[in-house]
Amino acid sequence: MENGAVKPVIVAIDGPSGTGKSSTSKAVAEQLGLSYLDTGAQYRAITWWMVTSGIDLTDPTAIAAVAGKPEIVSGTDPVKPTITVDGVDVAGPIRTEEVTSKVSAVSAVPEVRTRISELQRSLARAAVDGIVVEGRDIGTTVLPDADLKVFLTASPEARAARRSGELKGADVNATREALVKRDAADSTRKTSPLAKAGDAVEVDTTELTLAQVIECVVTLVEEKRAGK
Repeated sequence: MENGAVKPVIVAIDGPSGTGKSSTSKAVAEQLGLSYLDTGAQYRAITWWMVTSGIDLTDPTAIAAVAGKPEIVSGTDPVKPTITVDGVDVAGPIRTEEVTSKVSAVSAVPEVRTRISELQRSLARAAVDGIVVEGRDIGTTVLPDADLKVFLTASPEARAARRSGELKGADVNATREALVKRDAADSTRKTSPLAKAGDAVEVDTTELTLAQVIECVVTLVEEKRAGK
C-alpha cells in the first residue's frame, strides 16, 4: 500500500452459518493486507454478556434496555482476531452452545442491531487500508456502499457436515436442524434479516474446497481494486 496508491477497499461477505464465511474472510484479509471483522462474534459477545448478567432473554424490552451497557472491543487483525467485553477476553465463551442457542433472539432486537451496526461501521471507517467484514446483513444494512459484496451459500447438508466437523463429533442431523432453524429465524426477523444484496456476487461453496473459495474471493477483490 505505497503512498496511498491503492485505495482502501471495503468487502462485505454475507451468508448463513457453515458456508465458510469466517475461514474465507480471514484468509482473504490476510492475503490482501486488509483488516478483518467477524460481526457474528459481536452479537455473540453481547448475548454472552446478557446471559452472564441474568437478563431475561425471552423479553425483548429487557434486552433493549441494556443493549448499550457492555463495552465490546473487536481486534481486526485477521491472523489473531480478538474480542473483549468490558475488558474480558470472551473469544472462547461466546462459542458455547448456550450462547449459540440464544444469539438469534438477542440479535433480533432492533436496539441491539442499531448498537452493534454502529460499532461495525465505525470499525470499517477506521480501517486505513480497507477491511473484510463478514456477517448476515453487511451488504444490505451495515455497509450498503461496500466496494464488493459477496454472498456465500451452500447446501444445508454441506453446511451441517462442516459445522459438525468444527464442533468435534456433533451429530450431523442435529446440526443440520439447528442450522435450518437459525436460518429461518435470521431470514424472517423484522430488523435487518439475512438476505442477499441485489448487487452481491453469489458464490455457492457446496462443491468447492476452502482454497477455491478463497481464491475466488481474492480474485473478485483484486478485480474491484483494478477497476477503481
